[in-house]
Amino acid sequence: MAAMLELTALDGFPLIEPGEPLLPAVLQALEQNGIELQSDDILVLAQKIVSKSENRFARLSDTVPSQQAKELALTCDKDPRMVQLVLNESSQVIRASRGVLIVRHKLGHVMANAGLDQSNIGNDEDLFLLLPENPDRSAQQLRNAIREETGVTIGIVICDSFGRPWRMGTTGVCIGCAGIHAVQDQRGETDLFGKILQVTMPANGDEIAAAASLIMGEASEGTPIVHIRGMNISGEGNSSALIRPLEEDLFT
Repeated sequence: MAAMLELTALDGFPLIEPGEPLLPAVLQALEQNGIELQSDDILVLAQKIVSKSENRFARLSDTVPSQQAKELALTCDKDPRMVQLVLNESSQVIRASRGVLIVRHKLGHVMANAGLDQSNIGNDEDLFLLLPENPDRSAQQLRNAIREETGVTIGIVICDSFGRPWRMGTTGVCIGCAGIHAVQDQRGETDLFGKILQVTMPANGDEIAAAASLIMGEASEGTPIVHIRGMNISGEGNSSALIRPLEEDLFT
């Protein structure tokens, strides 16, 4: 019998205020949705609620643009202060053109605007939300707190929405995790016909994030946490395993 995979978006999750701890809200949402955690369950959290909890906000009015930011702003037609915020979070500018600023984030991700976002944080045009400083650490801390509170060991995935080269639209991507194997190395195993697999490495973390984002939504749904049951990929990996080493990066 094939294994059954269950994904449930948690209804009724409250708006997280800056600096508000996530654990009480997560446990309350699970209870309200009638879910009792089991070993090897996975919780997928939208990056935004993690960043809010960690008070990862920045203001344009507090930002002084550098000369580099001013020059890039002319190229990509953006506010120089916003460009400076992007540079503050980045290790490298990959592409810049009208309306587009692609960078390598300090965490290693290649993404637009270093993940700066203004959606679902209110109407203050001066305010931007940044990625968590260390999403893997954030995931591990929440995992530990849930284990201490409930006695259950689960996996945590923090997801964000990324665009992809050569593809339209965005998809959920794992930017932080704990308690799962983010990448499953199947090299050396065999296929149905006994051929040895040479390059097969499923990106479990990204596939989980993408599946969860289908029911999490991207706009006004208000369901930033998805509970997953039936996928046992427990382990001690982290999201850095998903980032291709620079010496192997042929695209940027």
